[in-house]
Amino acid sequence: MRTHDDIAVHDGGRWYRQPVLWLGAAIFAASMAGCVWMIVLGARHADEPVDAPPPVMGVPATTHDHRPPSR
Repeated sequence: MRTHDDIAVHDGGRWYRQPVLWLGAAIFAASMAGCVWMIVLGARHADEPVDAPPPVMGVPATTHDHRPPSR
């Protein structure tokens, strides 16, 4: 037979009574909202094209500054 103390101990272990899980859920929700906000900002403000040589495998082939390096 279950006593009142057994029920109280068992009910305290439910997932929705754990503050760490609520904190984790709040942090996760805030990070997802931040990701969505960054996507919205990126869609609103498009990058302007620049006059640069085409990259080779993702790396610029030349620098923008064509002066010789200083010694």
